[in-house]
Amino acid sequence: MTTLDQYQDQFSCIRISRDENGILLIRLHREDETLRWNRDSHLEVSRMLPLVASDPDNRVVIITGTGEYFTKFELTAFGPPIGGTRHGHTAQSWDPIMSAERSLMSAHLSIPVPVIAAVNGPAHVHADIALLSDVVLATPRAHFADESHFWRGIVPGDGVHVVWPALLGPNLGRYFLMAGKPLEAEEALSRGLIGEIVEDEHLLDRAYEIARKIAAYPDMNVRYTRDLLTRRYRRLMADELGYGLTLQGLSAVAAAETNRAAEEAAVR
Repeated sequence: MTTLDQYQDQFSCIRISRDENGILLIRLHREDETLRWNRDSHLEVSRMLPLVASDPDNRVVIITGTGEYFTKFELTAFGPPIGGTRHGHTAQSWDPIMSAERSLMSAHLSIPVPVIAAVNGPAHVHADIALLSDVVLATPRAHFADESHFWRGIVPGDGVHVVWPALLGPNLGRYFLMAGKPLEAEEALSRGLIGEIVEDEHLLDRAYEIARKIAAYPDMNVRYTRDLLTRRYRRLMADELGYGLTLQGLSAVAAAETNRAAEEAAVR
């Protein structure tokens, strides 16, 4: 088990606070602006979620972003992979990525209390952090996209291959991942991905309103309901995540080999 003081101030891109009702607020940011998803933020989020999951004093968790976006992909910030080459990943450099992704997905779903996502803007990478939540609220300008996989030559195998077909249905989920068309807030609402569209200035107030109602119910009711309603997704991740990450890693290594061969050909 962990306590709030053990993780509250441990992360540079995550601001964490908890009120007297046991409602934990996780705010993703980068220097108080939009979180740009890069190597460091990826690792920090994957380290943070297991700590949140093991803190028995959390009654409800709210996850939100900062500034214009919920999450924004920053390809250049990843740089050469640690243990890889300047051309990209090797098998050795992919191993810690696999570990971080497993932690991120499994820890999110193992949080034993309800999770509310307050999506303050577009979620362009790891929108599943929001969409795996029990209650999803979004502003009118929010939209959802997967910018970091298929259209960049990488297999979408880090859990998005589970989340999107599960939420949208098999055909539309595959279309979403391969066609690259973002889902606007209104369409996300009509397809059941989000529960409410809330104006920006009322987003967190509405999240706290719902969180306080949930926190007022008996502990076993709250925790067991969360456990029951996430069971299907935990089983899907257990069955599919490892294989997806393996194929994603192979495609990342192949992309690095292609980049190296192209560079060698250019200097001949």
